[in-house]
Amino acid sequence: MTIAVWIVSGLLALAYLAAGGQKITVAKDKAFTTFPWAEGAGIPILRVVGVLEVLGAIGLIVPVLTGILPILTPIAAVGLVLVQAVAMIIHARRGEFKALPVNAVLLLLALFVAIARFAGF
Repeated sequence: MTIAVWIVSGLLALAYLAAGGQKITVAKDKAFTTFPWAEGAGIPILRVVGVLEVLGAIGLIVPVLTGILPILTPIAAVGLVLVQAVAMIIHARRGEFKALPVNAVLLLLALFVAIARFAGF
C-alpha cells in the first residue's frame, strides 16, 4: 500500500507542478486561449490557482519525505481535492464537459492520497 501511495503522490505532484507552473507562467495574451475558464475569473485568479497547485504538489511530497510536519501531506491532498471540486463546478457551468473526466480522476487520486496518509501509509 505504501508503494502505491508514493507512486500516486509522485504522479500527482508532477501533474500539479506542470499544470500549476503553466498557469503561473503563461503569457497574459495567451492565458485565455490556453485556459478559457480564466476569461471569467481573470489573470489574478489564474495565477492564484497555479500557486495553489504548485504548493499542493510540494505538500504531497516534501513533508512526508523529510518527516517535518508530515501531517501537511494529507492536508495538501485535501486542498487538491478541493481545487478539483471547484474546477469541476466551473467547467460544468461553462459547458466544458470534456474536462470533467480528468478533473474527476485527479480528485479521486488526491482523495486516495489524503485517506491513505491520514491512515498512516
